Amino acid sequence: MQMGPWQLLLIAVVVLVLFGRGKVSNLMGEVGKGITAFKKGVSEGTKEVEAEIALPAKDVTPAEKDKV
Repeated sequence: MQMGPWQLLLIAVVVLVLFGRGKVSNLMGEVGKGITAFKKGVSEGTKEVEAEIALPAKDVTPAEKDKV
């Protein structure tokens, strides 16, 4: 079931009436901060992965003991 613009507008009006403008404004501010923090975390994670990829590969083969 898809919601049309009139249903979304009705929900927004009901939320505004129930919680008041100040409460909704604070909630939207917190949502914005959360989105910003998420984007920052994703960006830092991407930079960290790219830095790991840029490092040269390590040789992990075991050293050979005395050959017989």
